[in-house]
Amino acid sequence: MNEIAANLRTIEERIAAAAARVDRDPDGIRLLPVTKTKPPAAVLEARRAGYRRFGENKVQEAMDKWESLAETDIEWAVIGHLQTNKARYVARFATEFQALDSLRVAHELDRRLQQAGRRLEVLIQVNSSGEEQKFGLDPGEVVAFARQLSTFDTLEVRGLMTLAVFSSDQEQVSQCFRRMQEVQRELQQATGEPWPELSMGMSGDFELAIEHGATCVRVGQAIFGNRLDPNHYWPGSMPVQS
Repeated sequence: MNEIAANLRTIEERIAAAAARVDRDPDGIRLLPVTKTKPPAAVLEARRAGYRRFGENKVQEAMDKWESLAETDIEWAVIGHLQTNKARYVARFATEFQALDSLRVAHELDRRLQQAGRRLEVLIQVNSSGEEQKFGLDPGEVVAFARQLSTFDTLEVRGLMTLAVFSSDQEQVSQCFRRMQEVQRELQQATGEPWPELSMGMSGDFELAIEHGATCVRVGQAIFGNRLDPNHYWPGSMPVQS
């Protein structure tokens, strides 16, 4: 077994243990490997280990890998902030977008997806920590925003995503995850829809996220190792033009 496959098995075991602590079924928790700065060869190793969908923060890097691995069945989830002028690229190749927090972006994605005859799974990004430098909606804005998304036929809005505060204080991190559970309940009560997805938790806090209801955890470095300068892997990449 190669190192990436071994790391994936270790993460799966940790997911199962975290689920057991709160009497959850680990099969209801999705592991999304995040391949930021890692080459296509690393993605293929993870594909051989049984994973098909991978997360990328940046549109350009995701497109590079999509084109490089076009002959495979690999799917891509864009998990980073999206500018409106990049929506047309996401509409071309992504299966999932986890960071929707703007009606302008929703409108442009819908328009481009209509043109392409495609649909896109979507999560609403919530700023659960209240940090000014972070993207995402204030928790109090989520219900109104979610209701407005019902007009976009190509967007399959499935739930919520957040980045918790980066802290060694587990209580601070837990507060973010508990707030997401509250927002999910508010959405369910206000709309009568299940809003089943809660994407929260990364390499340093995914077990805590699972204990607070996460259905998707985004793990990169614990699987693929420390991130390096992406220019080492993409020397010939051209910037995506706006």
